[in-house]
Amino acid sequence: MYLFGSEKDVAVSASINQLTAGHCQDFAGKTSLTEALDLMSLCDVVVSNDSGLMHVAAALNIKTIAVYGSSDPNFTPPLHDDAEVITLGLACSPCFKRECPLGHLDCLTKILPRTVIEKVFDKEGEN
Repeated sequence: MYLFGSEKDVAVSASINQLTAGHCQDFAGKTSLTEALDLMSLCDVVVSNDSGLMHVAAALNIKTIAVYGSSDPNFTPPLHDDAEVITLGLACSPCFKRECPLGHLDCLTKILPRTVIEKVFDKEGEN
């Protein structure tokens, strides 16, 4: 498993990698965009927030699981027939804010890991 991100994502990706007992190769802040795209092209599945890399994964015809919190999947959907969108559709979203104006981030924190994992693996347990 690969983790991608910019310099500002290093702490979060390190935390994710720690939660997986170091089973991820953490590339956050360590690759150029071109290198990240090259590595991403080797992936079978990409789980991403609404970001440029999510759109790249969809364009590369990689199975894409797109997690939406404060943004709107109807406004910026992944353009891939097999893309899976995860969003809670809370009354307070989409607000399009980087910082939650209500101070809770429920639109993201209430998405259960199990929900994402179920999207990654199809019914036969294959990705």
